[in-house]
Amino acid sequence: MRIRGMRRSVAVLAALVAVGGCTAQSVDMENGRHQPIRIDITATPDGATGSGENGGKASTDQKGGGSEKSDNGDGDGSGSGSRNGNGNGNGGKPPTTSTTSTPSPPPLPSAPPPQVLWHRGDKGLGIREIQARLRQVAWLFDGPTGVYDDLTVQAVKGFQGKRGLPRTGATDSVTWARLLGMTREPTKWELYAFGGQPAAQPDPRCMTGRVLCISKTSRTLRWMIDGRTLSTVEVRFGSEYTPTREGVFSVSFKSRHHWSTLYDTPMPYAMFFSGGQAVHYSSDFAARGYYGASHGCVNVRDEAKIAELFAQVRTGDKVVVYW
Repeated sequence: MRIRGMRRSVAVLAALVAVGGCTAQSVDMENGRHQPIRIDITATPDGATGSGENGGKASTDQKGGGSEKSDNGDGDGSGSGSRNGNGNGNGGKPPTTSTTSTPSPPPLPSAPPPQVLWHRGDKGLGIREIQARLRQVAWLFDGPTGVYDDLTVQAVKGFQGKRGLPRTGATDSVTWARLLGMTREPTKWELYAFGGQPAAQPDPRCMTGRVLCISKTSRTLRWMIDGRTLSTVEVRFGSEYTPTREGVFSVSFKSRHHWSTLYDTPMPYAMFFSGGQAVHYSSDFAARGYYGASHGCVNVRDEAKIAELFAQVRTGDKVVVYW
């Protein structure tokens, strides 16, 4: 009876263990002592039996965070425990890798072309400055004239090409900046090296009679009769070593084809007013402008104008030289 009762107790305990997975106490039949017996019977939802250290964990432990939102495996997870048992959530299809491409940045806008400041046909003081600066770097040898002519275009093209700039012949902002960096501020007489400067106001002593009114300040000669200007020409004077005398004089004599025995040089259309000093045409002035000087005479560079002047001026007419 005792043995039968013990067998019944063991059976009951085994049943409890099977349901709860707990530890049962067995009875040592020989010594009558209880011995612990661990019975691990862990059932999974699909009937698999766990074993080892992970035997108590379900195989549906979705370490990868798989989704079971649909039965056909169209979830967005890729965990190891999807319903179709193939280890991915794509319905039996191999997992796909979503590649997000970074859009390329929009291209940077191209720099605007340099602004054109002066070009062929322009006139004015700004053109004189361009020409004077081009003369300083030996790209122009005539002028300044104040007119953006063909010679200026060719000079600008040469300057641009030498520095790797587009050979447009127009002075744009980049060309102008390079020219400014290589030259200095032109003087007044570099700007008007070949004439074109405005005439100064007449001296009060020029306002009566027939007068050759000569200003050293503006380097101009006005031919005036009774305060009215009939013509104006550019003139140059002697250097500091042979200065042109100032004051009020009169024309002592005229010599159309005069030759200087002192300097062995021609003095066409000469109108003498103070010793050996005269108003006359100078081919050197026509060629070199204000980059040269006379030996004290008043040089005229425009031969046609002095020819007209020579024909009108009389011996005895007044000459005024002033600052």
